Amino acid sequence: MNKEGYFGNFGGMYIPEILMTTIRELIEEFNKAKADPAFFKEYVDLMSTYSCRPTPLTFAANLTDYCGGAKIFIKREDLNHTGAHKANNVMGQGLLVKRMGKTRVIAETGAGQHGVATATMAAKFGFECTIYMGEVDVHRQRPNVFWMERLGAKVVAVTEGSRILKDAINEAMRDWVSNMDTTHYVLGTACGPHPFPEMVTWFQSIVGTEARQQILERTNKLPSRVYACVGGGSNAMGIFSGFFADPVELVGVEAGGLGLDSGHHASRLKSGDASIGVAQGYKTYFLQDRDGQMKETHSVSAGLDYVGVSPILSHYKETGRVRFEAATDKEVMDALSLTVKKEGLIPALESTHAFVQAFKEAPGLSPDESIIINQSGRGDKDIFTIADAYKDPAWQEFIKTKAEEYNA
Repeated sequence: MNKEGYFGNFGGMYIPEILMTTIRELIEEFNKAKADPAFFKEYVDLMSTYSCRPTPLTFAANLTDYCGGAKIFIKREDLNHTGAHKANNVMGQGLLVKRMGKTRVIAETGAGQHGVATATMAAKFGFECTIYMGEVDVHRQRPNVFWMERLGAKVVAVTEGSRILKDAINEAMRDWVSNMDTTHYVLGTACGPHPFPEMVTWFQSIVGTEARQQILERTNKLPSRVYACVGGGSNAMGIFSGFFADPVELVGVEAGGLGLDSGHHASRLKSGDASIGVAQGYKTYFLQDRDGQMKETHSVSAGLDYVGVSPILSHYKETGRVRFEAATDKEVMDALSLTVKKEGLIPALESTHAFVQAFKEAPGLSPDESIIINQSGRGDKDIFTIADAYKDPAWQEFIKTKAEEYNA
């Protein structure tokens, strides 16, 4: 950061004056936590006993043979408790909430993984919890909604706007303004006003720290490339953080939807369709029209259809430190099928975007080189979307039978 809350030209704290005291309190507590070795030890101890840290680095021997070229390694964030990298950030923020003495947490969620992680954290620490989720995402991620509610969270379906992630963030911000004395907003990605981009990245950096150590232990050298999907940017910033100081190419893969020329995608940094703007508390690239109104987005994955992107990644786009690509819905479904059949792994649809680009590029590298793909989440949450995309007749009959049973 060249000034508080900024990464190059991006970031900042564009928030209502009423929130400034709360944000300053959060910044103060976060800075104290960073300076306190005991805090990070508590965090690591919590994640190693409650989640699955360190998560494994899996050598994908069959995919390596199939693609040819570089050795393919997969960082298994899907093995975290609640099924994704989201637990890293949420549990860290939960420890901060305890320090601040607040009793209620709120969160936004798209794919539902952050919502489940937040509800889990609230159950463990005894916080009241409300989750905001776009109505569209509520329907396509019903299993995660079910578990959030079982964990004791109140799930609010947002019916305004496009009824997806950006609208859930707007509602969560409104709640926070009204209840800031008792409530902490557990922002799930490396976006929003300072200190959230930096704070989420700090908690997620445990992924990259582990991955760097693991690949050196396995191959005695650094990988040539590291791949991660990019929605808001939390999993990408997490794994990239381990390699920023190294001569390693970092590749972020956005949602290409129906194609970058179709207008139905969520690519901010690859498509050229985004422009710099200010919304939801920070400055970054947004998919917006000439009047600054946010455009409709599309992705087969519920977690990658956000209109903005981390200000840190926007900065690295402009400096050239991270290369950005995009994967279409069809490419994602094909890569998912290949990964399931070749390795017995079921990545989330979000994570599979990174697999697409890795599969394209691995054959062009030497067998002496290695690459890492961040499998940021597991795909069981996507079973409805995946089964619909494959038009599986047995699944369709199962759903029909269940519906008839419920209506009987």
